[in-house]
Amino acid sequence: MRSTISRTIRTRHVLLAGIAGMAVTAPAFAQDAAPQEGSSNEIIVTATKRNETIQNVPFSIAALTAADIQKTGSTSLEDVSRNVAGLTVQNLGPGQSQVSVRGVSAGQIVRDQPGVKEQVGVYLDESVISLSLFTPDFDLFDLNRVETLRGPQGTLFGSGSVGGTVRYITNQPRLEKTEGTIEVGANVLAGGDWGYNAKGAINLPVGDKIAIRAVGYGEHFAGFINAIGPAAGKNINDGERYGGRLSVLIQPVEGLRLTPRIVYQDIKTNGFNREEKYNLYYNTLINAADVMPERTQYLKLREGFRDKTTLADLTLEADFAPSVMLTTVTSYVNRDILVSRDASALSGSVSVSPFAIALGMNPAAINLPSNLHDTTKLRQWAQEVRLSSTGKAAFQWVVGGFYSFVDRKYEQRLPTPGYDAYVDAALGAGVSAAVANGFPANSPYNADLPYKIEQFAAFGEASYKTGPIKLTAGGRYYSFNERRDFISGGIFSNSDTYRGDKTKSHGFSPRFIASYDVNNDVTLNLQASKGFRLGGVNDPLNIPLCSGGATGVDAQTFGNHPSYKDETLWNYEGGMKARFGGITVNASAFYNDIKNLQVTADAGSCSSRVVFNVPKAHSEGIEVEISTRPLSGFELSLNGSYINSKFDSSVVAADNVTVIAGMRKGNRLPTVPKFQMAATVGYTAKLSDGLDWTTTASFQHVGNRYTQPGDQEPGSGSFTGSIWYNPATNTYGTGAYNFGSYLLPSYNLVNLSTGVKWDNGLSATLYVTNLFDETPLMSLDRERGGRARIGYNIGNPRKIGVTLRKDF
Repeated sequence: MRSTISRTIRTRHVLLAGIAGMAVTAPAFAQDAAPQEGSSNEIIVTATKRNETIQNVPFSIAALTAADIQKTGSTSLEDVSRNVAGLTVQNLGPGQSQVSVRGVSAGQIVRDQPGVKEQVGVYLDESVISLSLFTPDFDLFDLNRVETLRGPQGTLFGSGSVGGTVRYITNQPRLEKTEGTIEVGANVLAGGDWGYNAKGAINLPVGDKIAIRAVGYGEHFAGFINAIGPAAGKNINDGERYGGRLSVLIQPVEGLRLTPRIVYQDIKTNGFNREEKYNLYYNTLINAADVMPERTQYLKLREGFRDKTTLADLTLEADFAPSVMLTTVTSYVNRDILVSRDASALSGSVSVSPFAIALGMNPAAINLPSNLHDTTKLRQWAQEVRLSSTGKAAFQWVVGGFYSFVDRKYEQRLPTPGYDAYVDAALGAGVSAAVANGFPANSPYNADLPYKIEQFAAFGEASYKTGPIKLTAGGRYYSFNERRDFISGGIFSNSDTYRGDKTKSHGFSPRFIASYDVNNDVTLNLQASKGFRLGGVNDPLNIPLCSGGATGVDAQTFGNHPSYKDETLWNYEGGMKARFGGITVNASAFYNDIKNLQVTADAGSCSSRVVFNVPKAHSEGIEVEISTRPLSGFELSLNGSYINSKFDSSVVAADNVTVIAGMRKGNRLPTVPKFQMAATVGYTAKLSDGLDWTTTASFQHVGNRYTQPGDQEPGSGSFTGSIWYNPATNTYGTGAYNFGSYLLPSYNLVNLSTGVKWDNGLSATLYVTNLFDETPLMSLDRERGGRARIGYNIGNPRKIGVTLRKDF
């Protein structure tokens, strides 16, 4: 214990010394006078629930403006993440992203884990929209900026912000002018098909007390994944996204502002960005020549994804008293999500498992098409009320309360026509109906999991500035109550019925910040803050699928873990924000001490997932962001992060020796690259009166990662019991298959754009993203732990496109 404490103290001293060193050496870059607060190149953010310049916020924050988003060609939160130090997004397909900040990550969350909570809170303006795995992939059109608040934000933003918070900030209605934008574009993917979009926004004052802002967009996503097999096709993962926002500003009297708004988005894809290496029906165990082509998968059935999201909110701001503002935010979120996957390899592999064959199951069942339907229906109500100081007094404060109620229902069905006949022939007439537990026939697995989560919170934060020193302290008291049912049925399940499983938690998350203005250009910050993530109840194992049944190794290892505890984190960081002439340098060093990290483990052959608590873990690192305008017309920016995140304790099986699923002391935390950086250079020149030419180039590097903790264990990726089936000869068997290392390699992306803009607001831009057509491997995709299918979720190939835009 003593050596662990001393190592932690040494680490913190080294990190803070590094920041101090940057503060001393940075003046060597000084050139011209720094921009004044409120000048055109200052970014105003609301990370502290009040308007402040980004340089005055006393903790680490990044903000990508609309211009930054356009220059880098970003169209999704994943694209944004590559340009933000310390922000990582694991892409599992459109509308299915998993976000982490500063290496606080517990591994891949998959579609059938509705009880697992997110580690990063995501907001659209003031309304919370985050949902574990299913973070809405909102279109970035007509955004003002995207803010990334690094480190736990439990004080002001609550649960789900244990690692940080991401906020989409939209352009608001304005009373003083009529303005708008129209945009159209087209693009083509290397080896794929065409995409296109049309978008528009208008701000329209109605008299001097009302203004309307309307935004609409529609986009067709180009596909680039091909399929072989009975459901063969080209570019099968194409899709579409359309939606809009309508907000109204009502200002009946000076000092009172009401902004009702409705947001709607419908996103649909016809397949997934999965590149398979091994499939039950097509692999090198059948024929050495059966090597899956690049960007290809084997399908018996077509797949799809649909997410219909509606957000309605009302924000009221009132100058409640001299230097005091009252803000209330009422929001309602309605989401309907469908994930439809080809589960033929899953069902087929179970049908010819040794357990099934021993029961007399006819192996012909392996060839039945099987469709896994996951549906999520979410209804969420939230209300926040807060009072905050205004003006520029030395003492500033904010105090408020928050309430939310979440009604989330998750359902899973596995329609497999004809399957019950095989089950009844092997086990006796009527068996399939007897284990159905009221679910439909010919569906070997079914589950209903309704959740109800209620949260109360009270929060406050205050700061006082005296001379060059500013001290900030705050905290949040929270109380959670969660109730869920679990009902399952079908031959693959235990036919369980659990009603009224409960989880509850309450606690206090404080934050302390000290800032010191070295001079007008340099500020040093120190912070200690706490974050939390609510625990939950594990789903029971699918014992009929476990090798050896209830007494087998998998059942004994992963069973008997009915629940998992709250995850907590203490963040210690030191930072510097500085401007030297035309150079801005923001840097921070941090150490996160994590307790009871919630880690998801694939339960071997059971086709189940179990969440464990790892008692101790940590992440530590540095972040640096530099921007400058060295010459007239030139803009340069560089940001990067180095993160070292590891387990500090192990989770072992009942024998107290066997480490479970890679949760071993010293192993890396999954999904997080050690090193990530982005560099952008832009140049603007006047071609003639009223005509400017702009060109931008960016380089993005994302380091290597693991999808799950167990992927770094010796022997991972080597299978002795992979199952194969040859549709041509109607034969099956098992064999040894070596997938190779599970390490996701680092990748580099180069993006270019060039365009012209006229003074009348018309612009034309030609761009290319992923110039060298690299295939980024984003995460592993496995069925039954890789025994039935294994491959990668991959990023987009090279895209070449053109955008026409008219501002008025």
